[in-house]
Amino acid sequence: MRVCKEGPSSGLLLFLFIGLSSVWQCFARDVKAKPTILLLVNASMGRPIPETFFGIFFEEINHAGAGGLWAELVSNRGFEAGGPNTPSNIDPWSIIGDESSLVVSTDRSSCFERNKVALKMDVLCDSQGDNKCPDGGVGVYNSGFWGMNIEEGKTYKVVLYVRSSGSIHVSVSLMGSSGTPTLAAANIIASASDVSNWTKMEVLLQAKESNTNSSLRLTTTNKGVIWFDQVSAMPLDTYKGHGFRTDLVEMLEDIKPQFLRFPGGCFVEGEWLRNAFRWKETVGPWEERPGHFGDVWNYWTDDGLGYFEYLQLAEDLKTRPIWVFNNGISHNDEVDTSVVSPFVQEALDSIEFARGDPNSKWGSLRAGMGHPEPFDLRYVAIGNEDCDKKNYLGNYLKFHSAIKSAYPDIKIISNCDGSSQPLDHPADFYDFHIYKPANVLFSKAHKFDNASRAGPKAFVSEYAVTGEDAGNGNLLAGLAEAGFLIGLEKNSDVVALISYAPLFVNSNDRRWNPDAIVFDSSRLYGTPSYWVQWFFAESSGATLLNAKIHGKSSSSLLASAITWTNSEDKKTYIKIKIVNFGSRSVNLRICIRRLIRHSIRKSGSTKTVLTSANLMDENSFAEPRKYMILANAMQVVPIQSPLENAGKRMDVVILPYSFTSFNLLKKSTSI
Repeated sequence: MRVCKEGPSSGLLLFLFIGLSSVWQCFARDVKAKPTILLLVNASMGRPIPETFFGIFFEEINHAGAGGLWAELVSNRGFEAGGPNTPSNIDPWSIIGDESSLVVSTDRSSCFERNKVALKMDVLCDSQGDNKCPDGGVGVYNSGFWGMNIEEGKTYKVVLYVRSSGSIHVSVSLMGSSGTPTLAAANIIASASDVSNWTKMEVLLQAKESNTNSSLRLTTTNKGVIWFDQVSAMPLDTYKGHGFRTDLVEMLEDIKPQFLRFPGGCFVEGEWLRNAFRWKETVGPWEERPGHFGDVWNYWTDDGLGYFEYLQLAEDLKTRPIWVFNNGISHNDEVDTSVVSPFVQEALDSIEFARGDPNSKWGSLRAGMGHPEPFDLRYVAIGNEDCDKKNYLGNYLKFHSAIKSAYPDIKIISNCDGSSQPLDHPADFYDFHIYKPANVLFSKAHKFDNASRAGPKAFVSEYAVTGEDAGNGNLLAGLAEAGFLIGLEKNSDVVALISYAPLFVNSNDRRWNPDAIVFDSSRLYGTPSYWVQWFFAESSGATLLNAKIHGKSSSSLLASAITWTNSEDKKTYIKIKIVNFGSRSVNLRICIRRLIRHSIRKSGSTKTVLTSANLMDENSFAEPRKYMILANAMQVVPIQSPLENAGKRMDVVILPYSFTSFNLLKKSTSI
């Protein structure tokens, strides 16, 4: 039997004719310009990008929280960093005075059951007599996290617990690193009966000068024995009054994150389970939190930034919390599935803490901390990078069953990669991490082109260029990441969430390179990787348009297009993003189809470019630039300019090694 193959229908022929005509018209117009590459954007064909698409991932690494995002100025405020036994290491506390005038030690006399270590000062000198104390007194000082940043005119709240066998006269002061100048000071004077038991003291210090390398000092000239514990110093002007360093949070605001994944990362697991992040130890009054040693990144944290504070930060940023909890597995030990139930219950309790009624057991603790309303917790991740561990699948299934039974609406994230083959267990999302050299990551723009659309969607929660390519965060890394992100954006039907890692690094404690935001006690800047994320701030919830590059020698180019509406002024834009990962400029003709003529406004349309003279260029504190600037950039930051030839057809030059965005303001009459 002969099988006849039908030719294309007249409708299809018409469609092909119109499409080819559009391509030909775009190429034919102004032939003298000789554009080598054509970018066709179809303004009438689009699909929604998930509202959750672009977010941030915070891990306690590089002193990102302790000494960074969390505004506490005192390091080791409870003297517990040396462990629960005494004598203990009180670093970075240091002694003012010598052994003839002062003996400093630690004992386990604190009034706090979960952190018993306290500092004991035997003051041997006095205010007068033969053994007179030196001018300024004797005592201890704390320089915080590589120096405290004290700003003129600002007020700092110092809280401490004190006990003594006699009356006390203690000077509480903020001073420069060398002991001068005195930036602010107050006295605590109390009779023996007032401080015979542990007593909470508070003072407010208003700085009369600025100093970025300051310390907190507790000194006296009175002979006697004094104990101190839980010494805290915080600026009053934290972000929304919730204890976060304002300038660092504002950097997060600027990239409009739609979720906050926390608190890790490897920090969740620990090298050993005994040092894993355990949320119940990080909630309640800060004075009663025992703190713990983060043995993956090898530093102590007082856990002032705890589970409650992470939830609060997400709420303050008007974003969705994604809570990553330990599933009974660390880097070096793991709990057998047969006895993992206590870990499962701990996870259920954590959800009740976030979402429970204020009269419930754990919801009441949240309410007691000042937040009676539930937090909007809808996403949890069971572990971090644990898929290859012996007990992960068994443990995961226990967690999944219990959580879905108690909270059916909670979306659960598996550690296992489902991009190449289907998962063998139920999940709402699968976690995908990728750290590669620049060329490799750029080539991974097509990683999800052929991923299954049927199963759980991808959460690319950790990505970055690493190794020698990246340096401390350079243009090369940023451009490769931009190409990768364009690929994820074009696959946003299967990639539902993305976040860069790590987010922060204190320049005094680089445990991982590169990072998005670099800071010290007083300064900060975004690396090129941060600014690449800024380009995608409008992608969440936008409409992805069909955008395709035509022409030879286009392998170094990647492009995407979206339409988005500014929530403030309700204006609508077409945004076209193009990465040139090649060493030559490209003459590009952009043709936007299915758009009414003159529907793009020249006034209000802009072009933004991220590039630099050298691929290895990095940003630094030397030329601090927090925000995008308009010209003469000394840093690798986006430079914006008016787009004079804005329209449905544009001939543009894409610079070598650059990331370019065209933001085209649409008239309300456009189709």
